[in-house]
Amino acid sequence: MNEKVLFVDDESFVLESFRRNLRKFVKMETATSGEKGLELIASQGPFAVVVSDLRMPGMNGVQFLSRVKELSPDTTRILLTGQADLEDAIAVINEGQIFRFLTKPCGPESLKAAITDGIEQYRLKQAEKQLLEQTLRGTIKLLVEILSSVNPEAFSRSVRIQKLTKGIANRLNYEKMWQAEVTALLSHIGCVTVPGYIVKKKYEGEELTEVEERMFYQHMQIGHKLLQHIPRLEEVAKAIIYQEKQFDGGGMPEDNVRGKQIPFLARVLKIASDYNAYLEKTGNPEKALEEIRAHKEWYDPEILAALEAEVLQVWEGFVVKSVPPEKVEVGMVLADNVYTKMGTLLIPKGHEISEVLKIRILNFAETDNLKGPIKILA
Repeated sequence: MNEKVLFVDDESFVLESFRRNLRKFVKMETATSGEKGLELIASQGPFAVVVSDLRMPGMNGVQFLSRVKELSPDTTRILLTGQADLEDAIAVINEGQIFRFLTKPCGPESLKAAITDGIEQYRLKQAEKQLLEQTLRGTIKLLVEILSSVNPEAFSRSVRIQKLTKGIANRLNYEKMWQAEVTALLSHIGCVTVPGYIVKKKYEGEELTEVEERMFYQHMQIGHKLLQHIPRLEEVAKAIIYQEKQFDGGGMPEDNVRGKQIPFLARVLKIASDYNAYLEKTGNPEKALEEIRAHKEWYDPEILAALEAEVLQVWEGFVVKSVPPEKVEVGMVLADNVYTKMGTLLIPKGHEISEVLKIRILNFAETDNLKGPIKILA
C-alpha cells in the first residue's frame, strides 16, 4: 500500500510491536505523544490513517484525534482503548470523531483489517473530492462561457470587479479565496435572462423604465436559483442574492438582514461593484472613492478600509502589448476590450484567454469581422 499510516502511543514497546508486525504491510511512522504526532502530520502528512492510544499523558487520544480532524479532515482516525474505556470510545464514535475503535490487546490481523478498511475509506474520500472538484471547475467554466457569449456586457462587469473583490478579500485574510473569485465572476450569471440592451443601459447610467428596472434586478434571484443546489457553491449563491444589500439594512432584498448578518462575500461584492460603477462614471480612482465615502453607511467599515488600501496602491511591472489574432495564446490576459468591426463587444478586458475564446477570436478574424489588433498585459 502506498498510503502512509501514523501510530501514536506513549509506550515505546507498543510502537515497536506495531513496527515489527506491520512494517511489510504498510508505510508507517510513529510518535510517542499527541504533540509529536501533530508535528509529523504537519511535516510529513497527509496520512491515510492515524491510529492513536486513548490514555496518554498531556494530550489524550480523543483530543489528539480531534486536532487531526481539523488539520487533515480526510484522514481516517482509529482509537485504541482498554476495556474500561469502552463507553468513552463509543461516545466519541457517535460524535463523529473517529472511524473505528479497537480494544487492547489488539492482534496483528485485527489491526491489519482495520487499517485496510481505514485506507479504503480515505481513498473513497479522495476520489469523491477529486470528482467534486473536477465537476465544480467544469460547471463554473461552462457558466462563465455561457454568460460571456449570451451577455458580454454583464460578463464584462463581472470580470472588472473580480480582481478588486479578490484583492479586498486577500487584505482581510479571507481563507476561501476561490470563493471570492468565483462569487465575483458569477455575480451576474442571472443576466443570461436579461436582454443585453437593458444591461447596457443600466451600466451606462441611462434611466430604466419600471419594467426594465424590475427585469434587471431579478438577475440576483435568478443567479441564486441557478447556483444554490450546486455542491460547494451554496455560499456563493447566498452572496449573489445579497450583493445589492447595504450595510445599514437598505437595498435589496428587502428584509431585516443588516450589518455583519449580510454574508461577507456579499458585503465585498457590494463595495467592489459600486466602486467600479463610480470609476466608470468619473474615470478617476480618487473621485470614485469619494463617491463611496459619501455613502459610507452602505458599507462595512473594515471592507471600506480594505478597498481604500487596494485602490490607492501603485501597481508596477505590467506593460501593454499588441498582438495579431493568430498570435493569441491560452492564458494571455486582455488589456483592452475586443470588438467586432460593427462595434459589438466580443470579449471584455481583464479576461484570461481560454481555448474557447481563442477559437472565437480566430473565427472572427478569419471572417474579417474583428477589430484588431489584440492588446494584452505582459
